[in-house]
Amino acid sequence: MNKSEKTEMLSQIKDQFSNASAVFLVDYHGVNVDEVNGLRREFLKEDVTYKIYKNTLVKRTIDELGEFGQFNDLLKGMVGIAFAGENYVAPPKIIKNFNDKSKKLSFKGCYIESTFYDGEQLKVLASMPSKEEVMASIVRSIASPASGIVGTLNAVIRDLISVIDEAGKTKAA
Repeated sequence: MNKSEKTEMLSQIKDQFSNASAVFLVDYHGVNVDEVNGLRREFLKEDVTYKIYKNTLVKRTIDELGEFGQFNDLLKGMVGIAFAGENYVAPPKIIKNFNDKSKKLSFKGCYIESTFYDGEQLKVLASMPSKEEVMASIVRSIASPASGIVGTLNAVIRDLISVIDEAGKTKAA
């Protein structure tokens, strides 16, 4: 790789790191090409970019950015990087599912919104609810009291109508 190609690659890596809300490192030792392509497809379904870069270029980018310092020790061997935008919950779920099936992919660590999580926390990260699940839960919480009020008001009106109806029947008699 010549100097201009390295500069362009460093710029691309820097953009990926800068634009991601979460960055995940995995060791893909033993994973064949078909499995990597399947993993990429799973990531793409969730708008996550999965790349494999030279570790030295990633370390250089990290040094230039002055962030993601805890990745330096993890950048050894065959390392794949998943860059997540808004959906930072999807990568750990995909990594965990892939690892449960093949036992070949290992989670090394990640940064989510500038907070580092080590490889031991994959199960916790994979069990986090997605943004949509959290929003649905909030809407259900808000709607629940409102539907209770509506039911109560309907019951009061129904009772009032039956009282008026009974009163009208007794006056008629």
